[in-house]
Amino acid sequence: MRVKAQVAMVMNLDKCIGCHTCSVTCKNVWTSREGTEYQWWNNVETKPGVGYPKLYEDQERWKGGWTLGKNGKLELKAGGKLRKLANIFFNPDMPSIDDFYEPWTYDYETLTNAKQSEHQPVARPISQLSGDPIDLEWGPNWDDDLAGAPETASLDPNIRGELEESVRFEYEKVFMMYLPRICEHCLNPSCVASCPSGAMYKREEDGIVLVDQEQCRGWRYCVSGCPYKKVYFNWDSGKAEKCTLCYPRIETGQPTICSETCVGRLRYIGLVLYDADAVEGAASVPDEKDLLEAQRGVFLDPNDPGVVEQARFDGIPDDWVAAAQRSPIYRLAIEWGIALPLHPEYRTMPMVWYVPPLSPVMGFVEGNGAEADPDDVFPAIDELRIPIQYLANLLSAGDEEVVRRVLKRLAAMRGYMREKNLSGLGDAEVASAVGMGPQEIEDMYRLLAIAKYEDRYVIPPAHKELAAELYEQRGTAGLQFAGGPAAASDGGHRNDAYSSCSLDFAGGPGSCSSSAEAGAFGGTRNEGFYAMKDELEKKARELGGKVRAPNVRLFTSKKDFEAFHLKGRGPKGAGA
Repeated sequence: MRVKAQVAMVMNLDKCIGCHTCSVTCKNVWTSREGTEYQWWNNVETKPGVGYPKLYEDQERWKGGWTLGKNGKLELKAGGKLRKLANIFFNPDMPSIDDFYEPWTYDYETLTNAKQSEHQPVARPISQLSGDPIDLEWGPNWDDDLAGAPETASLDPNIRGELEESVRFEYEKVFMMYLPRICEHCLNPSCVASCPSGAMYKREEDGIVLVDQEQCRGWRYCVSGCPYKKVYFNWDSGKAEKCTLCYPRIETGQPTICSETCVGRLRYIGLVLYDADAVEGAASVPDEKDLLEAQRGVFLDPNDPGVVEQARFDGIPDDWVAAAQRSPIYRLAIEWGIALPLHPEYRTMPMVWYVPPLSPVMGFVEGNGAEADPDDVFPAIDELRIPIQYLANLLSAGDEEVVRRVLKRLAAMRGYMREKNLSGLGDAEVASAVGMGPQEIEDMYRLLAIAKYEDRYVIPPAHKELAAELYEQRGTAGLQFAGGPAAASDGGHRNDAYSSCSLDFAGGPGSCSSSAEAGAFGGTRNEGFYAMKDELEKKARELGGKVRAPNVRLFTSKKDFEAFHLKGRGPKGAGA
């Protein structure tokens, strides 16, 4: 078991009003630059609908995410290295600007400079890419609130099978819901595996997926490799860009800007602990309907003493473990099981989960005083205006029973709390019918309905106290491996001046043996390294000798060093 921490988010779809405040604030903060006009790192879609970009959920067309190969192992749906090399100058799975939209502004100068006339002046739309006048044909929320639903909503990839025959977009039968989307910051990100230049990476400390702008070469395989299409190409800089989960705010214990400004207060952010060694196995289960439980099995109980001890050994600070124990994410997704991932069948193991909407069902039981009766509430679950099968296609790889179980718990919570408000005593039978106790029902109600700011966002600050000393910690030179700075100099011979300076073992970058010949860096040991090491050990002793300093691991041999840093980083490295 190798314990890691992941920053995760849950959104309660029952509380989303489709106001797009989150989208606008994210746009103003992150993508108001040239080259990012069409990028919406946060967008709110109306479902059913084609989404943004168009039909992004149709993986038979875009080939995003993972699939299982003939040997039962994970493979990128778009193909491996040879296929990418063959198409490296022309990506056939790449969405075009027409699949997004051509961003535009308006000719406002015409309005301000127009002379007096009989007719009102009109500001024509102008392309922000070419500067030419354009005709508007599509936009980032063109089908918002079911606009054009008879033509576009039926194209929704989630409406398939028997559902396609039963859904009719007539006024009396129509249904809709809002779906806010950001980058999923997956445990097994296919965008990271798709990048030929290794520019995309998943941060070790908190799991946030980012793009190294210096390393990116603009191949754009990350764009096609992401099944959620949340990686964008900046046409001005020639680099890939994506949602950063507002990591500068996360590092200081603040929620993302979309969460901070959310009108419905529907977002929850917290830490979860997971077993990094179990990720590949969980993402490789043969049956897609088993992926949800497999991912839940990867998450670790932060209150388990064994997990806590292993987390400390793996360098996770105590305050992060404490934050994971108070995390709303663990309760919503694991303890109560009412949050579900978006399209788990993509096998990326997404970390932005959703509580499915329940509101439409209550019209079947409200007003007749029967809501607290399980015999009335639970049969009505199957009469939702939003079909169970549609929610299952969206959130549970088509497993309707999973969604039905979640909705029953949400309905039981409403019935129990209404009964308690009216009579002063909740009906324990309602709680037990869904496998929960009265206290669990009330805790779930408080978190979903009236949670305070500090309950919705449990984000520990990052441990950056050692970052300033990274230069000193690295020692005087690099590592001792073939082709490395400690291995050779001009002429191909070993550079002893470098090889005598490494970590705290013979030949490591933090030590210089007394027998080493004096060279460019001298023959004495690096006192700065040892001063830092002594300080870290002092801090560990102050913590009772049980815990190493946060995010620091000291090695006593080269074998130990390589075993730790190369663990799980094979050539395919799914989830590593």
